Amino acid sequence: MSAQIDYTVVIPTVGRPSLLALLDALATGGTPAPREVLVVDDRRRPSSPLLERVPVPLAGSVRVLPGSGRGPAAARNVGWRAASSAWIAFLDDDVVPVDGWAARLAHDVSGLPAEVVGSQGRIVVPRPSDRRLTDWERNVSGLESACWATADLAYRRAALARVGGFDERFPRAYREDADLGLRLTAAGGLIVRGERMVHHPVQPAPWWVSVRLQAGNADDVFMAARHGLDWRQAAAAPPGRFVRHAVTTATGLAAAVAALNRRERAASVAGAVWAAATAELAWARIAPGPRTAKEVVAMAATSLVLPPVATAHRLWGLITLRRRLAAPGAPTPGRAAAREAG
Repeated sequence: MSAQIDYTVVIPTVGRPSLLALLDALATGGTPAPREVLVVDDRRRPSSPLLERVPVPLAGSVRVLPGSGRGPAAARNVGWRAASSAWIAFLDDDVVPVDGWAARLAHDVSGLPAEVVGSQGRIVVPRPSDRRLTDWERNVSGLESACWATADLAYRRAALARVGGFDERFPRAYREDADLGLRLTAAGGLIVRGERMVHHPVQPAPWWVSVRLQAGNADDVFMAARHGLDWRQAAAAPPGRFVRHAVTTATGLAAAVAALNRRERAASVAGAVWAAATAELAWARIAPGPRTAKEVVAMAATSLVLPPVATAHRLWGLITLRRRLAAPGAPTPGRAAAREAG
């Protein structure tokens, strides 16, 4: 007999087709059933109903809430603040809970001491059996070892209220979960790993997706301002390659400036350093992958622009930092805690 817990599932979504697969998995995931499944519609301009159907076992328990189109941090806040259960189980709309997920969730959180405020599920990214992973697939696979990934993370609602929930100044699915984890642990809470499991299939992405992801460099500036320069160690986040990107960008600019000023020797030296750094980046991404023609071309092309794009986003993060710190959407623990107490 499975343990009994009072929990609500909160799913922020932009309407991806994978949402229905998630709901189907929840419908057949066993007991205990959630009090509610709150789906937050975070589409910027909804032009059609979010859900074409609701699985029969979930009929009556699924509620669609309007989001603001401002990203998953704001959407999750809409969800947990609309709930009244003791536990909030956050799931991303592209995961698939495995059989028995609900029972394992109950086992994971039942009887936890009060200082444990969260339980992180196990994320498994399915891998192809006939080839090596692409660069994008390796990126997604990093979720398996990430700390506090809200793809599957259950928090006590009271703990969320005490710290004000997610910081809505994070506009994308990047660092908003680490920020919340750092604030909860700084307040004395513990976040443990549970035994429940979700599969996280790799969603299709354009060949230039790695360039788009460099926008997260601005969020890293915000993280440093909020949590100090050692925030990566505290959040067990990989060190990244920004220093190398900055050096590559600087040498490329130096070579261009020297060439324009007809300083041939300086241009040759700086150009050689830029070329070596760019080649190193490209090979670091090509070597562990399938090395197909398509992948090699994509890695070579994007490696040319990754360093300057990353550097530009980092600079933009620094330029706009003061404005971002003053922007609306910061956690408000006092107000949230007052609502919780009420």
